[in-house]
Amino acid sequence: MKKVRLKDIAQRTGFTANTVSRALKDKKDISEKTKNYIAQVAKEMGYIPNNIAGSLRLGKTKTVATIIPDISDPLIAIWLNDIETRLRNSGYNTFIINTEEKYENEEEAIFLALSKNVDGIILCPTQKKNDDIKMLARQGTPFILLGRRFHDIKSDYVISDDIKGAFLAVDYLLKNGYKNILFVNGPIYISSARERLEGYKNALRINNIDYKEELVRESAVISGNSTLIMHEIINEKLDFDAVFAFSDMMAWEIIYTLQNMNITEYKNIPVIGYDNIQSRFFYPFSLTTVSYSKRQIAYQAVDILLNKIKGKYKNSVEQHIVETKLIVR
Repeated sequence: MKKVRLKDIAQRTGFTANTVSRALKDKKDISEKTKNYIAQVAKEMGYIPNNIAGSLRLGKTKTVATIIPDISDPLIAIWLNDIETRLRNSGYNTFIINTEEKYENEEEAIFLALSKNVDGIILCPTQKKNDDIKMLARQGTPFILLGRRFHDIKSDYVISDDIKGAFLAVDYLLKNGYKNILFVNGPIYISSARERLEGYKNALRINNIDYKEELVRESAVISGNSTLIMHEIINEKLDFDAVFAFSDMMAWEIIYTLQNMNITEYKNIPVIGYDNIQSRFFYPFSLTTVSYSKRQIAYQAVDILLNKIKGKYKNSVEQHIVETKLIVR
């Protein structure tokens, strides 16, 4: 089948190609009856408008690229759902690029997005390097960071209060009598991992507990690595009586691992996560976790980016930290 053109619709409806074009663009000088008739015929014929020409004329594509590190992560899925909804309701589309937490993939994703002439970019960076972010800042296309931030690059971002969130989790464990709290953190080059470590240390200090370096371990945030970390810890015979995990997914993986090891002393070890995935997804057992409004993070990121695209906040840097709280289950 050949592509349906405006003149094909004109021939079918009896109107001129110019009238068809103006009707499909919802111009005010065309009656509603004519617009509805032409739109119905165009739909029946399978007409697909050429947005490229309109984009060139207007200088806008009404498209935003969303670049994320792990599309299989439930937290990312929640963010993406809210981002897509907010953009669609604002008249924008998005396409998603998954970097798999690899810097080289992120670099390619940014170049791909720019080559598509997107109006803006929402990005959760891998943070292994920042050359691509510096290039993006120089290039001039509006962008905003999601969930992570750079302290050495002036950029817009929306994150959770990672320092406070970690503090609340560890302080809760300490006040319930646990003294040797294992912290299975993300890679320290990730800003949220550094800040959650800071919150962990703050809670220890306020409760007069010495910081023990051996109780802090780094795990890649991709699924499966926390199991390996826990096997190493058990083999070392490390003394711990509670666990704080960088994310809910890590926490559930740790619980699963400890239960399957069938070692009596680890059967009732308390584990706290971060992100409150159970606010959107049902899981077969409950988890105490640090919570924040994931919708607020996604919506604020979209709103700030769209305002930047429209020329607002030109001379300001929008940096928002969303409040965290502990959900005890």
